[in-house]
Amino acid sequence: MKITEEIDAKKERFGAEQVGALVKGITKLMVAKGKKVTTVDLKKESPDDATLAGLLLGPTGNLRAPTLKSGKTMVVGFNDDLYTEVFG
Repeated sequence: MKITEEIDAKKERFGAEQVGALVKGITKLMVAKGKKVTTVDLKKESPDDATLAGLLLGPTGNLRAPTLKSGKTMVVGFNDDLYTEVFG
C-alpha cells in the first residue's frame, strides 16, 4: 500500500464540523470499536452528521485513530480481522 498523505491527529484536529468533508468521496465506511465492526455503505445510506460523528469521533471529540483511507474506503479504529480483510 502506498501512503499518499499522513496527518498527525495530535497536531491537526478534526471535529464534528468536519465529518461531512472527511467522508466526501468515500463509498464504504468501516468502523471498529473493540471487536465490533460497523460497515456503512455510503452509496446506499446517507447518515446525518450526528451519526457520522458518533462513528468517527472519540470521547475527546477528535477523529478516532487510526483512521485510514484506501481508495473509496475509510477504516476507523483498529481491529486485526478488519485490517486483514481490507488490507490483506
